[in-house]
Amino acid sequence: MRDVLLVAAKDLRIERRSRIGTAQVLPFALLVLLLFAFALDPDRGLLEAATPGLFWVTVLFSAVLALQRNFGIEAEDGIIDALRLCGMAPSSIYFGKVLALVVQLFALEFVLVIAVAVFYNLEFNGIPLLVVISLAATLGIAATGSIYGALSARLRSRDTLLPLLMLPLLAPVLISATRGSEIALRGEVGTGWSWAALLGLFASTYLIVGAVLFSPLLEDA
Repeated sequence: MRDVLLVAAKDLRIERRSRIGTAQVLPFALLVLLLFAFALDPDRGLLEAATPGLFWVTVLFSAVLALQRNFGIEAEDGIIDALRLCGMAPSSIYFGKVLALVVQLFALEFVLVIAVAVFYNLEFNGIPLLVVISLAATLGIAATGSIYGALSARLRSRDTLLPLLMLPLLAPVLISATRGSEIALRGEVGTGWSWAALLGLFASTYLIVGAVLFSPLLEDA
């Protein structure tokens, strides 16, 4: 756990100093939500119905952008080599990177929720279910992104390869998070918990696979 926290703190310090999230990812995400608001504003019913899907698509694209820049900086500065030689367990490095990405995505989602409330004039129901869905979906995104971020870190085509590898695998997360959020926003939380459980299963599976595969991925990177 100490190694996990050290790696997470290191990643968060890189984010604080590079300001990728505040200078690139957050403006991009807000712009996407604003453009959808302009495009669908004449049909308020359609906009409200599409809000959960638009929100999670924006989170996915923002996560890809953050991963591209974070792993790109680490590859250019030799941080991946340092991690490989530091003596930490690869699984600890992996979980640390997942934890740091979860923190960054939660901060992004908090701002996006406020933006959705302002741009889309949306009322939030089923808040406990929404929180659980957000936690499970964010864990799934971070677990998968940390695997493929390490895999594509030093490839020249990582900017195009990472979304091609990552997004198809996260389709179940996108579908489950969208359906669960739709149910929660309607106030019908009963059936929404099954989607939350499915997201938890996805996240657990990705975390286990990542912990097993991160050692050879770190060597290849």
